[in-house]
Amino acid sequence: MATTDSLSAALDSVIDPISGKGLIASGRAAAPRLADGVASVVIDVTGLSADARERLGKAAEAAVGAVAGVQTTRVAMTAEKRGRKIIAVGSGKGGVGKSTLSANLAVALHRMGRKVGLVDADIYGPSQSRLLATEGMRPTAQGQKMDPVPSPHGIPMLSMGQLVKAGQAIAWRGPMAANALGQLIDAEWGDTEILILDLPPGTGDVQLTMVQIYKPAGAIIVSTPQDLSLMDATRAVDFFNQANVPLIGLIENMSGYACPHCGETSDPFGQGGAQAAAMTMTLPFLGRIPLDIGIRTASDAGRPPAAEDDDTVFAPLAQKIADWLNPKASPSF
Repeated sequence: MATTDSLSAALDSVIDPISGKGLIASGRAAAPRLADGVASVVIDVTGLSADARERLGKAAEAAVGAVAGVQTTRVAMTAEKRGRKIIAVGSGKGGVGKSTLSANLAVALHRMGRKVGLVDADIYGPSQSRLLATEGMRPTAQGQKMDPVPSPHGIPMLSMGQLVKAGQAIAWRGPMAANALGQLIDAEWGDTEILILDLPPGTGDVQLTMVQIYKPAGAIIVSTPQDLSLMDATRAVDFFNQANVPLIGLIENMSGYACPHCGETSDPFGQGGAQAAAMTMTLPFLGRIPLDIGIRTASDAGRPPAAEDDDTVFAPLAQKIADWLNPKASPSF
């Protein structure tokens, strides 16, 4: 006849995939209850993917159901609602390196121990599949939700580039694009704590839907030093201000070019414009990213420079964002 001890031992023989301990020993489950031959099991599945939850539920049902005296096993699953934070990376215009920055920030934050996911929200011009070396990989689905594609750099990600044929134009009206963005954000992100959104340039339907429905914790604006880019960046700043999205700060990309032959630094896009604009708008200036052929070639090859141990460009930027997310830490800017 089943006893509390025999039921608990059976349930504890099922291993928690995260801690490697039994379900009771890990704290994921309490001792099962038995009434009239029906064993009731409650499992905390916080932080597990849909696939892992299903496997765990079936394993628990089988283990407890094998105890003598158990006629039926009922497994209930609960999950703590996690405070996942969305960080939007935006710009007023295209071509400022926003996607490269998003990918490298995600990698740099991951290397700091943060659980980071990436959504390529540039529905019409997705590029993150190339940057994170996931071209040709298609996401699977669990019910109505997609499972993010794992990248070689430890960043789960989703992009329209993984859902359409290579080179295929996406000619959708605003509501269709906004709906597609919603499916990417509402995917099965598991225990991801920071979700970085690589937004399309501008302030259109996709951006408006994102801020109204998903309420980002903060936004980062990317600009080159030149006046035209800064004009558009100012519009992006105003957009997020109107939407009551906190601005983490401004990053200046393509800031200075060091000649590989003579070592002399030139400024083809100007110098210090983004920092001056940040001061004018009373925004934190997070830092500069140089115009460097190494960043470009590594990114095109799906090898984000932030994944390297000698990265000195993106790691400091990621640290400032981590400090902003953790107000108890001393800010780095």
